[in-house]
Amino acid sequence: MRTYLVGGAVRDSLLGRPVVDRDHVVVGARPDDLLAQGYKPVGKDFPVFLHPHSGEEYALARTERKTGRGYHGFAFHADPDVTLEQDLARRDLTINAIAQDEHGALVDPYGGAQDIQRRLLRHVSPAFVEDPVRLLRVARFAARLAPLGFTVADETMTLLRQMVRDGEIDHLVPERVWAETRKALGEARPSVFLKVLRESGALAVLFPEIDALYGVPQRAEFHPEVDTGVHLEMVLDAAAQWAPGDDLVGFCALTHDLGKALTPAAELPRHVGHEQRGVEPLRALAARLRVPAEYAALAELVCREHLNAHRALELKPATVFRLLTSLDALRRPERLDTFLAACLADKRGRLGHEHDDYPQAAWLRCARDAAAAVTSAPFVAAGLQGPAVGAAMEKARIRAIAEMKLCNI
Repeated sequence: MRTYLVGGAVRDSLLGRPVVDRDHVVVGARPDDLLAQGYKPVGKDFPVFLHPHSGEEYALARTERKTGRGYHGFAFHADPDVTLEQDLARRDLTINAIAQDEHGALVDPYGGAQDIQRRLLRHVSPAFVEDPVRLLRVARFAARLAPLGFTVADETMTLLRQMVRDGEIDHLVPERVWAETRKALGEARPSVFLKVLRESGALAVLFPEIDALYGVPQRAEFHPEVDTGVHLEMVLDAAAQWAPGDDLVGFCALTHDLGKALTPAAELPRHVGHEQRGVEPLRALAARLRVPAEYAALAELVCREHLNAHRALELKPATVFRLLTSLDALRRPERLDTFLAACLADKRGRLGHEHDDYPQAAWLRCARDAAAAVTSAPFVAAGLQGPAVGAAMEKARIRAIAEMKLCNI
């Protein structure tokens, strides 16, 4: 029995990145061998165990065989006769198919270390096309490693297109699409996720509402990048820069302008009312991917209200209060922070405006604090009851917003 460190831990170590998870593969063993040493079984589809002391994951070396369509259409074979090279061969990318023995020596039969040097995302074998999730994983890894100069190898992009043409991605379950998308939205360059999906043809299949934004013109005086799809890519990267790792902000950024794809051609390049038009496609996308309720709710608020955030300094106090109320910001200020982060990304996701000031954020936070400072106690003490207390508090909060002193903006 021999144990090797594999996958992301080896890859990230070679890249000089922090190692988060340490996974291992065990060669020449049976499940009973690990159970006898105190390992705890956790795998459902194939033998995976947790180390009794470190809690790190150990999987028996295995091979896999395609038996049907989609992510679940595989049969696995784990046995002491499965070699390390055979186990590595079933992995998606060469940079993820490198092992390291207990002495630190690399086992790299598919050239992953060289591809790290070449900054290439390249598939291990033609069997890559058998698992549709790999298309999303490649796009996600491209988004993560783009700042280091990584690109998708031409031959791998050819296979991604083949997976779309053959209908393999049609068998992706919504939960896996959302899981990979959510991770991608928290990566360093989420725009690359969209670019890879679009180049492969998968964006139109999985995210037709987003694909429809490409080629839609905007007014150049407000959007020098003109193309709405390009604007969306810039907004996603701005969100990743100013709210790093926050996939909730990323999802709000991803869906904030869906209504622009529905603007009548005669009205282009103006997009009057796109905030309201965007709600229906956003709801359709969220329902199809089974997006968590909080993500869908906040994304809809950003879609409907992001222009009001941009106009915050000119809004009437009552309108500001309604905006804060719609966000439930007085009770949950973190929702206002998420909303403002997405709006800031929209503001800065424009060619030549990447570092624009956004005093609206500080202004709305001050308005929130002024309104939240109004409590029910004096109105109850004055003898008001029931709905009368709420009505009086609303008036007082609007007045507090109107009278608040200038913030440090």
